[in-house]
Amino acid sequence: MQSSVSLSISQPHSSQAFARSNQTSELSSPPPCNKPLNLRFCGLRREVLGSKPHRVLVARRGRIQSKKQSVSSAANGSVPNSFDYDLVIIGAGVGGHGAALHAVEKGLKTAIIEGDVIGGTCVNRGCVPSKALLAVSGRMRELQNDHHLKALGLQVSAAGYDRQGVADHANTLASKIRSNLTNSLKALGVDILTGVGTILGPQKVKYGKVGFSDNVITAKDIIIATGSVPFVPKGIEVDGKTVITSDHALKLEFVPDWIAIVGSGYIGLEFSDVYTALGSEITPAKDGKPVTIELIDAKTKRHKDTLEVDAALIATGRAPFTKGLGLENIHVVTQRGFVPVDEHMKVIDADGNQVPHLYCIGDANGKMMLAHAASAQGISVIEQVSGKNHVLNHLSIPAACFTHPEISMVVLTEPQAREKAEKEGFEISVAKTSFKANTKALAENEGEGLAKLIYRPDNGEILGVHIFGLHAADLIHEASNAIALGTRIQDIKFAVHAHPTLSEVLDELFKSAKVNARVSSPVNEPVAV
Repeated sequence: MQSSVSLSISQPHSSQAFARSNQTSELSSPPPCNKPLNLRFCGLRREVLGSKPHRVLVARRGRIQSKKQSVSSAANGSVPNSFDYDLVIIGAGVGGHGAALHAVEKGLKTAIIEGDVIGGTCVNRGCVPSKALLAVSGRMRELQNDHHLKALGLQVSAAGYDRQGVADHANTLASKIRSNLTNSLKALGVDILTGVGTILGPQKVKYGKVGFSDNVITAKDIIIATGSVPFVPKGIEVDGKTVITSDHALKLEFVPDWIAIVGSGYIGLEFSDVYTALGSEITPAKDGKPVTIELIDAKTKRHKDTLEVDAALIATGRAPFTKGLGLENIHVVTQRGFVPVDEHMKVIDADGNQVPHLYCIGDANGKMMLAHAASAQGISVIEQVSGKNHVLNHLSIPAACFTHPEISMVVLTEPQAREKAEKEGFEISVAKTSFKANTKALAENEGEGLAKLIYRPDNGEILGVHIFGLHAADLIHEASNAIALGTRIQDIKFAVHAHPTLSEVLDELFKSAKVNARVSSPVNEPVAV
């Protein structure tokens, strides 16, 4: 039986229905992905506020109140006088897990509600199993590259792989990480409540499984951390066999000879890496294949081309998983499916007011749909409920694509930086360095790579760093941490890097920058050792 997929070239995304435990949701798609990632969309400049970090006892916990807050009343909208928990988290993905661990560290009695499995998308259907597959694809590429092996003096017979063995590796890794997360929560005394969480009113949540009676609990503060699901454009039917999403692809139930990957974001690029390394052709063939893709011009609506392939991976982004949360009980209206929040991750109601004691982190709020961003947002929320006015600097959060070679970035692209400079009236400079000048990269015979720094020559502010090459995803953190700490280029130039290491790529990059400002924080006295 032949499947048919109709796509428009540069087609604007449409809404798509997703189910949240027997409830259907009309979830709007994220913005089109045909433009470079705009980190300023989700960026917030760092605010250095408050005093030194301190531990606050639950009974004496303080809070900085906003000028605009609302308490929305509904059928179950009365505010409890006492609470079952200091904190309840709806969703046990990476964001919810990170928030729970930090909450325990702050002395908060914490519960986490999960209707599926611990670890959420990242551990079970995303970051973790995909990196297992990419580890295999990377090794396959090395073993298949005769020129590279000969340069190292190696001789290897024809490389092959066992599809089920590769799939088992990804599944085993996900199971191990899921078990580690579950055990860490239990060891710290976090109550894991199984079921779908729904907000009944201010500081009140119910949870339960389908077919069983619900349980109602109360909490001083509530965090929504329900994540996201694959976004499938309207008109495409996913059958899980020939038309699939990343959820299906990660199981690696088969490796198609010809596959079309719809979408060129992180997911599409990484799966193209996996499939091509395992022998698939991404270029479509026209010989009666089971999946037909009609390409239609989005403007003229005219037919452009027909592709016939063995399978199609729909990698058109992700949509927030927020239906069934009971947001209507607290007068909150989602925006394209995302829960509206302010810079403190506090949920905003339909009137533009903060909903007291309610926060939303991760993919569900749409600020930055990355697992580590969700975790950082969760930790920021815990700091706030513990009495500190903390604002997360989203501009310091790096992003990476784990292709071969890897790609990583933080803050702005060069066009974005130039636009910002023109608006704010300052000059920018660009510095570049190559992996070909790095001893460790040459020893690995991996000299193809580059790093780029965008900065202000007048004060040394880092505006953007981009890396393309071996272990780029690991190298980016020196730049992102410098941004998070407010470190300027004239200071980081004095950092010492072990030799020979790939980290020297960043060392050379920062040293090549021409900054007019004097060093702002010199070491005044030598340190005796």
